[in-house]
Amino acid sequence: MKRILAVLSITFLHLGALAQPVNNSDKTIGRIPAGSTLAFLNIAPDARSAALGDAGVAATPDANATYWNASKLAFIEQDHGLSLSYTPWLGDLTDDMFIGYLTGFKKLEKGQTIAGSLHYMNNGEIDLRDGMGGSLGNYNSKELALSGTYSRQLSSKLALGLTLKWIYSNLAGNNVGTGASVKPANTAAGDISLYYNDGFKDQTSGKEFTYGLGLTFSNFGGKISYGSGSYFIPTMLRLGGRITYSGDGIHKFNLLLDANKHMVPTPPYLENYVDGNGNTQTRVVAGRSMADLGLMKGVFGSFSDAPDGFSEELSEIAVATGLEYIYHDVFAARVGYFGQSEKKLGHSNVSFGLGAKFKKTFNVDFAYMIPLRQASPLAQTWRLTLGFALNKATDVAE
Repeated sequence: MKRILAVLSITFLHLGALAQPVNNSDKTIGRIPAGSTLAFLNIAPDARSAALGDAGVAATPDANATYWNASKLAFIEQDHGLSLSYTPWLGDLTDDMFIGYLTGFKKLEKGQTIAGSLHYMNNGEIDLRDGMGGSLGNYNSKELALSGTYSRQLSSKLALGLTLKWIYSNLAGNNVGTGASVKPANTAAGDISLYYNDGFKDQTSGKEFTYGLGLTFSNFGGKISYGSGSYFIPTMLRLGGRITYSGDGIHKFNLLLDANKHMVPTPPYLENYVDGNGNTQTRVVAGRSMADLGLMKGVFGSFSDAPDGFSEELSEIAVATGLEYIYHDVFAARVGYFGQSEKKLGHSNVSFGLGAKFKKTFNVDFAYMIPLRQASPLAQTWRLTLGFALNKATDVAE
């Protein structure tokens, strides 16, 4: 499906109006944290965590820990594994957008694991036009992130994960229209993560009560530019917890809860007021131009730059929670909820999914999301993940 967009609209499709000054004297209208591009970096790629309401920071380790919390890979039981996920995106609006995620890991000695991943988003074919409606040709818009990961146990219960990534965004090739240009952009970024795991597990009876705590600071890196101006990338802080319980080793339950905050600055917010002479004036009451903000001030200043203070900062925190039931380590059923404040993006949805494992090696997972907001473009979003993990080479024969 082709979409007709002006060249400048290509950029704003991803940046939104979020990076632009807001001029409104009504403070009851919510302000969204400043628009970072590369939104695909914060879209859950795998079916398991998507079914759990996008909760995955402290979930039990699997190959997709490369996205959620790389430090968990230091505790993974298998020797090596691979996972491939596919998500048709914005299915209610178009039929040619999708997200793919390929990841693999290899366990080393002494509680160390290395991994790599490719996160790819196809934005579909775009019919580019200039401000006068003239055709600039068709282009297949795409973005990707290529990552390398190293995780290591710091103790029997605590692990650290480090990820470096190269990010590339090509929204409209090299095109010029209405006096402005759009060009491919790239930048480098990194993730740092921690994972703590403790509890009790009886190998004989199967009784288990364990818990995990995870912290991930992801997509911290340089600004990105499409030829005019520079924009923050979607730095994210995630904190999550998990409780696992099983009374007999056959029926197992995982309860997860994550809290997420975009660490991107608030855009300039303009307020109209009447001066002493009765004239209407405009003043900046919050935020700064993205060009004026350095990386450190922009990211860490995002904790205290909301116009309405601490209460609005709290509204920028999204909550994700999920419940996973596992039978005999073969079948899994999942349900989840994700919620954001209506003052911000306001995306809220419920999700559910199923998973199955074959011969203790191959797995397939499916997730489906139901938005709680009417006419949401995220309706009919589903994900499919296929993967395998091996303890040793002879597992296949077994």
